[in-house]
Amino acid sequence: MIEQPQREITHKRVLGIALPIVLANSTVPILGVVDTGVVGQLGDPVPIGAVGIGAIILTAIYWIFGFLRMGTTGMTSQALGAGDQGEADALLSRALIVGFAGGVVLVLCQWFVFSAGFWISPASPAVEESARAYMAIRIWSAPAAIALFGITGWLIAAERTRAVLILQVWMNGLNIVLDLVFVLGFGWGVSGVAIATFLAEWSGLGLGLWCCRDVFLRPYWNTWSRVLDRARLWTMAVVNRDILLRSLCLEATFVSFLFFGAGFGDVPLAANQILLQFLHVTAYALDGFAFSAETLVGNAYGAKNRRRVRRASIVTSAWGIGVVVLFAIGVAVCGPLVIDLMTTSPDVRIAAKELLPWMVAAPILGIAAWMLDGIFIGATRTADMRNMAAISTAVYFVAVWAFSGLGNDGLWVALLVSFVARGVTLGLRYPALERAAG
Repeated sequence: MIEQPQREITHKRVLGIALPIVLANSTVPILGVVDTGVVGQLGDPVPIGAVGIGAIILTAIYWIFGFLRMGTTGMTSQALGAGDQGEADALLSRALIVGFAGGVVLVLCQWFVFSAGFWISPASPAVEESARAYMAIRIWSAPAAIALFGITGWLIAAERTRAVLILQVWMNGLNIVLDLVFVLGFGWGVSGVAIATFLAEWSGLGLGLWCCRDVFLRPYWNTWSRVLDRARLWTMAVVNRDILLRSLCLEATFVSFLFFGAGFGDVPLAANQILLQFLHVTAYALDGFAFSAETLVGNAYGAKNRRRVRRASIVTSAWGIGVVVLFAIGVAVCGPLVIDLMTTSPDVRIAAKELLPWMVAAPILGIAAWMLDGIFIGATRTADMRNMAAISTAVYFVAVWAFSGLGNDGLWVALLVSFVARGVTLGLRYPALERAAG
């Protein structure tokens, strides 16, 4: 059963939510390594490129539906904080409906989706042909993959992050085993990788539904007058729309960062790619504490308890700050060694190490934006998130122009300036968030 919202917000409770998420995130890069590794054993570069570009295109498309995870967490945690179990259960049903519908649309529109993907990311005819074969199999698990966003968001709101960990380990573990069997054992090549992921995602959906099984024992999940209530559906649509627009702004920043970096030449581009991995690892580690903020702030917001909103914001942010300080120290001490392990090119090593101070600064300058994102998601203050993301993106492009004389260093300065801008602008909106809590 779901814990009651009256529980005190303690460090133990924060860690209980955060640590399983951190562990779950650690399994994601392992799967990517295995996917690449098994096709790499075929002795042909085409399968490697096909799996790589096919996975990137589908991941980018599925990412569009990431709003379903965040919106479901914020709204469900508020419903639980208000003691409205019926609405919490109905939110799971709504998320599943949206997820399945979105997946079905992608299946029906797959030709247009694939064509658009290759228009943006062109490849050689051989790679494109294999990548299309890969995606033509994987796309049939789109309903499961997108519905899992909603299930994951609901489980996080219910503070069942151990279930999220089990779900992630099961899916990635099964995917890895099936990769080995289908590709190395049966010799199915690129199709084997796709079938492995297809089966893992559908089995993950089954396990996710089982993790939420108590919902289906209560009468609320299929009370269609509530589930399909027009006002509640509209609220959900507005929240998800704002999160999507916010995410598109952030994506514009990072995609343009890669394009601008490419303009400086192959060596700076490669150095930037290596250093971005440091940012990704930091984000994976912080996800747990940002998710804790979503859940605990949302819970307090639903209970209309301003004191608990502030307590949740402070405690989760304190852990986030601790994590980024450790990461900054780790990057400063171990960064050069990691760079040497990631590339054998002397020029790229030199370029990446020269830029390393920006990676020491990045977690510290970005922590406010990352944690406030979680706080604002929990409070479903998504219009503020959308607006501040738009402002920070505009600041980024102005900074790119202003610091263009510094070359690649100026590009990194612009990115960090955008982090600070988003943190500051969200911080200025935080008092209004507290006041609205009651």
